[in-house]
Amino acid sequence: MSVLDKSGPPRTGVLRRQPISGGPGGGESSGLKRTLGLWQLTAIGLGAIIGAGIFTLAGTVANGTAGPAVSLSFILAGVASAAAALSYAEFAGLIPRSGSAYTYSYAVLGELVAWLIGWDLLLEYTAIVAVVAIGVSGYFSFLLQGLGVDLPAWMLGAPGTGDGHRIDLFAALLCLLIAWLLNRGMKTSARVETILVFVKIAIVIAVIVVGAFFVKSGNLTPFLPYGFGGVVTGAATVFFAVFGYDAMSTAAEESKDAQRNLPKAIVLSLSIAMVLYLLACAVLTGMQHYNKIDTESPFATVFQAVGLPVFADVIAIGAIVGILTVLFSFMLGASRVWFAISRDGLLPSWFAKVHPRTEVPHRPTWIIGIVSAAIAGLMPIAEAAELTNIGILLAFVVVSAAVIVLRYRSPELPRSFRCPGMPLVPLVGIAFSLWLVAQLQAMTFVRFIAWFVLGLAVYGLYGYRHSKLGRGEGNPGDGDGPAATAPVRHEP
Repeated sequence: MSVLDKSGPPRTGVLRRQPISGGPGGGESSGLKRTLGLWQLTAIGLGAIIGAGIFTLAGTVANGTAGPAVSLSFILAGVASAAAALSYAEFAGLIPRSGSAYTYSYAVLGELVAWLIGWDLLLEYTAIVAVVAIGVSGYFSFLLQGLGVDLPAWMLGAPGTGDGHRIDLFAALLCLLIAWLLNRGMKTSARVETILVFVKIAIVIAVIVVGAFFVKSGNLTPFLPYGFGGVVTGAATVFFAVFGYDAMSTAAEESKDAQRNLPKAIVLSLSIAMVLYLLACAVLTGMQHYNKIDTESPFATVFQAVGLPVFADVIAIGAIVGILTVLFSFMLGASRVWFAISRDGLLPSWFAKVHPRTEVPHRPTWIIGIVSAAIAGLMPIAEAAELTNIGILLAFVVVSAAVIVLRYRSPELPRSFRCPGMPLVPLVGIAFSLWLVAQLQAMTFVRFIAWFVLGLAVYGLYGYRHSKLGRGEGNPGDGDGPAATAPVRHEP
């Protein structure tokens, strides 16, 4: 049978809440196909987490912010990220439906909060895809130039980024390529993602093992050249390298045994990533003095400096592969959030139709691919980057707060995973996320408020009146098929 959250008086208007189903969550009736096992889910999480953090940010923070104590920056950021991740894990086991923070908010805090979080994530995830594509494009151009291939200037960057630049063609094509891959079907695209993640992790492990032979203790002193303040500042920078599990949780309805596997995948992906980050940072700062580390391609240049140029090229290829997996994970997240919002009636249900052959929400995926391609091709990376971060941080705040509210509002609900240290752990996630929000530039808030106001207008003119919950159509996320009546997995 289905277990519903019946606590408290019924909510109406913008405070109306979806009931919480203890069953798998409507995957069958929604048309999505359950193909993802535990390790495929973990690979999607690792695909989003491990990328620019190891291959770029580690060197940047070590060089001018934290020195050899960059490892402490990653530990601090990892603790803060874990606080939010554990909140996500509890919800993933309790509400295994597509949409991640949007869906969790809808069930606990009401429709308006859910809409605003979902609306923000659409922008944030799409912008992240564009920013990462621009970064990958730079690596491609570098490798081709090394092979003696001279490309015309018009295709090498967005307008204003260099003489003759008209479009970053590589970046735009990468976004479209990932959209095409996702539309091949979840089973096919997840298999490709898993292979790429395996290659990426193998290269990172090789970097750690080979680099360990060149570590010199003298390079690690002074360990705190910028004081503990530098460690904290570094943590704020690298925090954006230790999330990504939120994008993976959007694939709940394409997961096998989602109530068990999703929480495990969230914890596993963050744990594995943190171990690799710490070991890689230790090797990097041990191989070369922190003030000599290159900020753009730190590992490649470090191995060149110790006489291993071929291995440096392997690292450059690994960086490209690693960052490609980030594109996959966040475009997947954006398309599933859009799918969930449309299925609930807050956006036209036309977007919630899945392709009859591939069984994926192909329309949102192609639109996100095209929009991210336009941003990546025509906007400088600094401007595109300003569109990211704030929405995801606010999603962390909302999810961490919602898990506290629901634990005390409905303690009897069957949870396959419980966030430990309640309410301290979620409060740590809230505090750290709000602190990071306060560090963002003023222009970020201006653009966020503009997107926020547009979202309110869309909700007022369309979403509120077309909400399936508001029109008395029950819980759109559960559907009316077999999934809605699936047996609940109780805690042991």
